[in-house]
Amino acid sequence: MIRSRATAAGILLGAAIDMVVGDPRRGHPVAVFGNRAAALEKRIYRDSRASGVAFTAACVGAAAGIGLAADRLTRSCPVARTAVTAAATWAVLGGTTLAREGAHLSAALETGDLRAARERLPHLCGRDPSRLDAGEIARATVESIAENTSDAVVAPLVWGAAFGVPGLLAYRAINTLDAMVGHRSPRYERFGWASARLDDAANFLPARLTGLLTVALAGTAGGSPRRAAAVLRRDGRRHPSPNSGRCEAAFAGALGVRLGGANDYGGRVEHRPELGDGPRPGVADIRRSVRLARAVSLTAVALAAGTLGIASLIRHRQTSPR
Repeated sequence: MIRSRATAAGILLGAAIDMVVGDPRRGHPVAVFGNRAAALEKRIYRDSRASGVAFTAACVGAAAGIGLAADRLTRSCPVARTAVTAAATWAVLGGTTLAREGAHLSAALETGDLRAARERLPHLCGRDPSRLDAGEIARATVESIAENTSDAVVAPLVWGAAFGVPGLLAYRAINTLDAMVGHRSPRYERFGWASARLDDAANFLPARLTGLLTVALAGTAGGSPRRAAAVLRRDGRRHPSPNSGRCEAAFAGALGVRLGGANDYGGRVEHRPELGDGPRPGVADIRRSVRLARAVSLTAVALAAGTLGIASLIRHRQTSPR
């Protein structure tokens, strides 16, 4: 009971720190993990699924192991448990940085500084911005905010509420590996298979929760929950990703825009199905998407902490003498 309350308090505190501080410019724990994973990849890379499975297991296992050690060391000390959970939550959340990047891109496009917007877009997604106009940059930004609201906020909170610090760290390791080696390319077609599939599994429930929260909170962006629900139900499964489509379709319906189209990833062009019925996103829709993402993020924090609080209360009643 006390452990659940300490974990809930840690999640709330870590989320508050993220809102105020955001990500550090240097020495971010996720960047450190990425550097270590990249070094391991150089040592064990083989063009095979078996090698990729070993790489994924080693990296995720190490992150989960650190979380388990922290969990055991703080089991009898609620204050320490709260502090460790807060630090882990802050390290794995990216909601504030996501919102800031959206605001930077919106400001650049609002002033007509297309060059600055093109230079900023790689901070948010992997598309080649060199030939994108303002409308395509707006679409890329809205789609990235929709997808990353799940990846950077809702998903880590789901796994943190379920498993505490081990869940927080393991999820962030999984998602980071997917970004590093999970994309389709000749080098990672086989080696990155395990990371990509594990990321799909880890995001299955969080992505759907993100879609539902987006529908419920569509009004914060001036949208209609009914329309958002209709687009999510109709278009959510059309995306090639089993998870990203749910988030993007819900955002498209909530914002009343049409997402999807051709995406250029440095010479590798992917054609995504259209999601939603409205016009293409405009510059003004970026700030609306940021507002919606913040509302979803805050609600997810409250749900994670509230779920732990309810679980603690239930356990207390079950163990109390009658």
